[in-house]
Amino acid sequence: MAPNPTSTRSLCGVVVGVLALGLCLSCGPGQAQTFPAKPVRIVVPFGAGGVADLTARTVAQKLSESLGQPVVIENRPGAGGVAAGDAVAKAEPDGHTLLLMSNGTAVSAGLFKSLPFDTLRDFAPVSTLASFDIAIIAAAESRFRTLAELLAFAKANPGKLNIGSINIGSTQNLVAELLKSSSGADLQIVPFNGTPAVVTALRGGQIDAAVEILGPVLGQVQGKALRVLAVTGARRSPTLPDVPTAVESGLQGLVAASWNALAAPARTPRSVIARLNQDIAAAVNHPDVKKKLHELHVEAQSGTPEQASELLASEIRRWGEVIQRVKIPTQ
Repeated sequence: MAPNPTSTRSLCGVVVGVLALGLCLSCGPGQAQTFPAKPVRIVVPFGAGGVADLTARTVAQKLSESLGQPVVIENRPGAGGVAAGDAVAKAEPDGHTLLLMSNGTAVSAGLFKSLPFDTLRDFAPVSTLASFDIAIIAAAESRFRTLAELLAFAKANPGKLNIGSINIGSTQNLVAELLKSSSGADLQIVPFNGTPAVVTALRGGQIDAAVEILGPVLGQVQGKALRVLAVTGARRSPTLPDVPTAVESGLQGLVAASWNALAAPARTPRSVIARLNQDIAAAVNHPDVKKKLHELHVEAQSGTPEQASELLASEIRRWGEVIQRVKIPTQ
């Protein structure tokens, strides 16, 4: 009996459909179920040895244990983190390539006329890692012993008080701008090309005060070469519990801290994001990791993907407004 052409075509259609379904299953959820299938790479937009790099390395070491795969750090410093962000935005969205984000990531969104990626749309934040204090400092022999004294002088002597920071558009520089705007004082902000230059100018009397991340200058604070007038976080630093916050010193509008988070490329499967978030939280909250981060003067701080996303979005809005208000030229 001759085969029925219609039946044959129907049977072929069923076979093709089953095969296609199998292929779809193997390339969709199946990929997520096998995560991690190879080493995980964290792209860090800073050089080796800095606070952000050491934070990433500390977490990565513990994270590799729970993932069962090596977690390697790739440093791509420079260009406001654009090169690092571009590498991750264009990576395969399978969870094996992550970006170390910071408030610098948020600043770059408002500082550059155009980026090769959209900071909000092209990344899937996974979790925060840590936050660290920013401080307003003076030389130990300075006449200013408190932030209130510093601002009183600035208001009584318009244009004569100099505040140092690292380069224009950096977090420290923008916090200095916030200090100026929230205090209403007419003070001069002087940018330098790095923390050592800021400290040299401060100790040499070329500037009256400076805004800097606390960790890199803490040794000189403890050595009595520098004095911390205030920290700019929402609460006092656990490292210097006797130093008031800027808010406690009378500046209600000055609350800012530096932070790090991890993000994957957009379109990374939700199950992979969930797995990463769970293991990152376990690593960040492990006693050994918290101890090592504390020694770096960093406060361990994990969170949900939603919290990390909201932090990024709010920081982009905030620093973008500061950049526009003080008329920093976009690059």
